[in-house]
Amino acid sequence: MTKLLIRGGTVVNHDRSFEADVLCENGIITEVAKGIEAPDAQIVDATGNLVIPGGIDTHTHMQLPFMGTVAVDDFYYGTRAAVVGGTTMILDFVLGPNGEPPLQSYTKWRSWADEKVCCDYSFHVGITWWSDIVAADMEILTKSKGINSFKMFMAYKGVFQLDDHQVINNIFSN
Repeated sequence: MTKLLIRGGTVVNHDRSFEADVLCENGIITEVAKGIEAPDAQIVDATGNLVIPGGIDTHTHMQLPFMGTVAVDDFYYGTRAAVVGGTTMILDFVLGPNGEPPLQSYTKWRSWADEKVCCDYSFHVGITWWSDIVAADMEILTKSKGINSFKMFMAYKGVFQLDDHQVINNIFSN
């Protein structure tokens, strides 16, 4: 078991800041209190420093193919840079070409991310066309793959945009 004790910092939470030690065991915070004793832990002296939770970037585009280009950051370099800056999770944007089933796009993005990613991640999935296949894939993505964020475009006409009929009569009627 690996232990890390962050000693003497100012812990910053969503509701308050306070002086405390933070004990992590196997990468999980197990205790936050003053005066924690853990003789077998690696100790980091945080005196005079803030101890903050990792950030979550909720809108990233790792190696996204988009309108004839590809984002320069792949999942390795983009998430490596994120971690250095204190971001510990990303929510990347899955955007397959018009007509590609969302589950297929999701599977492609997972194959890109799983072998390279340096932090926690999840996805939000673009819905760029509509059919019964898309509806079925959205159900699979939410119930079996943990996806709870989808994006529809009201821009990029002819490329990603769903028209009013698709949005109102199909999506919102379900």
